[in-house]
Amino acid sequence: MSNPRAQYSSPMSRPVLTLPHNARLVVWFVLNVEEWVFGSTVARSVLPAPQGVSIIPDVPNYSWHDYGMRVGFWRIKEVLDRRGVTATISLNASVCESYPEVAQAMVDANWEIMGHGFVQRPLPLENDERTVIRRTNSMIASFTGRSPRGWMGPGLAETYDTPDILMEEGIEYVCDWVNDDQPYVMNTKYGRLVSLPYTVEMNDIPMYMVQHHRSPEIYERGRDQFDTLYREAETSARVMCIAVHPYISGAPHRIKYLDMLLEYIASHEGVLMWTGGQILDWFNTASASA
Repeated sequence: MSNPRAQYSSPMSRPVLTLPHNARLVVWFVLNVEEWVFGSTVARSVLPAPQGVSIIPDVPNYSWHDYGMRVGFWRIKEVLDRRGVTATISLNASVCESYPEVAQAMVDANWEIMGHGFVQRPLPLENDERTVIRRTNSMIASFTGRSPRGWMGPGLAETYDTPDILMEEGIEYVCDWVNDDQPYVMNTKYGRLVSLPYTVEMNDIPMYMVQHHRSPEIYERGRDQFDTLYREAETSARVMCIAVHPYISGAPHRIKYLDMLLEYIASHEGVLMWTGGQILDWFNTASASA
C-alpha cells in the first residue's frame, strides 16, 4: 500500500529513540471536547430514530452528547486532577463560546489544546478547509493566549491537501494518521510536520459505540496495550495514546475503569505522562541527534 505522506520504515530498522530520566514509555492522554450543533445531524447516535426515520432536532442524541459537556467532562477532569495527569485536548474551537466554563477549566488546568475543527464537521465537507483551520486556530489562540501546535481533524478526516495547509497555518504536529507507535516526520510541501501516535484501538468511540463492549473494556484492553508497549519500549521508546470523549468515558458506569487504568499505569516505573507538545519537542531533539 502506497502512503504519499510517510516513507515506510519498520521498528527494527529505525534509529533507537531514548527518553530522558531512563524512561521507556510515554502515555499520551487525549480528551476530545466537541460541539455538536443543535438542529443538525449528529455525528453518531446511541438511540436509533423511531421507525427508522431521522428527526431534526434529534433531542435524545444531542442531549446525550450535551451530558458529556455538562457532567462527563467534570467527572473525567476529577480523575485526571487526582492522578496528576495533564491532558491534551482536541477542541472544537466553538466550545470557547458555547461552553466557556469548560474551556476556562482547561486553561486553568494548564492542559494543552490542539485544533479539532471549529465544530464537529469533517474537513472534506467544508467549503473552504483553510478558512476553517485558520478560524479554529485564531479562536483557540484568542481564548487561551496560545496558538495551537497540534491538529486533529474531526473524525480524523483530511483532504489531499490538509497536511500542507496545516503547515502553512503554523501547525507542528497532526494526529489523524493512526499508523505507528512512534512519532514520524510526514511528507509535506512546506517543511517539518510530525505525526504523533493517536489511536483508534484505545479510543472509546470504536470501543463502546462501534464494538459495543462492556464498561470494563477500557481497563482490560488498556492494561494489555500498555503491557505490550512497555515491553517493546525496553529497546526503543514507544508512545501509548488513550483517547476518550466526555459523553462516553464520563458516564458513571465507565469512569471507574478509566481511573483503574491510570492507576495501573502509575504502578510502573519509567513511564512519562506527556502532552502532545512535550512529545513533539522530545522527538524533534531525539531525531536530530539520532
